[in-house]
Amino acid sequence: MPASARPSSYWVEYRSVEQIPEDWERALVIVAHPDDIEYGPAAAVARWTGQGKDVRYVLVTSGEAGIAGLPPAESGPLREAEEIASAKAVGVDKVEFLGYPDGRVQESLELRRDLARAIRRHRPELVVLANFGDTWRQGYANSADHRAVGRAGLDAISDAGNEWIFPELADLAPWSVRWAAVASPTVTHAVDVTETVGKAIESLSEHRRYLEVLSPEPVADQVRAIVDRSTAPIDGFPAERAVGFELYYFAG
Repeated sequence: MPASARPSSYWVEYRSVEQIPEDWERALVIVAHPDDIEYGPAAAVARWTGQGKDVRYVLVTSGEAGIAGLPPAESGPLREAEEIASAKAVGVDKVEFLGYPDGRVQESLELRRDLARAIRRHRPELVVLANFGDTWRQGYANSADHRAVGRAGLDAISDAGNEWIFPELADLAPWSVRWAAVASPTVTHAVDVTETVGKAIESLSEHRRYLEVLSPEPVADQVRAIVDRSTAPIDGFPAERAVGFELYYFAG
């Protein structure tokens, strides 16, 4: 996702911001493309894995349409490898790709079913999703894939806990998620990432080929600017660097 399309600290709607709950053991991050996590929640992921928590990634596409001039058959495996390396940098060793077509993901029952299956299989207490609003801010449209994956992911959390919606998943026991943390422009909760900014930089730097095509600026400069924006201080939250989320509550 181009840096110009990413929310900066000035784009965020601030409210009373609380510490995100951390009394959990496993989280599942669900996003559309390689690099979506590294542009946002990666610093929070590094904090959580540093606490000994189990964090896993599910990517709906392989980002194969994301590098200009490089055919999808070549780009997909490259971007998967970059994402696996990025995940390793923040302590994540379980990364799955669902194989949906990059740029053509639809908010479908099929996608909801596949994400519900992933949730039942991984059994997370917390699910992390990317911004699925129509815009990043007024005048800056969000991508169709982000909207589809985020909205389907939120629905899939409920689907995963219901034994009747997708009976074809009967081989996997229903699973109830406690929270969804959405990397939304509306921030209700935040994570102190002051100590893990360096890990976020290391993680995003693994997307070197993608970033080289994205901008003529040196990769190191791009990475620093992106991470600075995604970990900017949040008004009302007592941390030098923070990642903000909108928190949704599910099972108790």
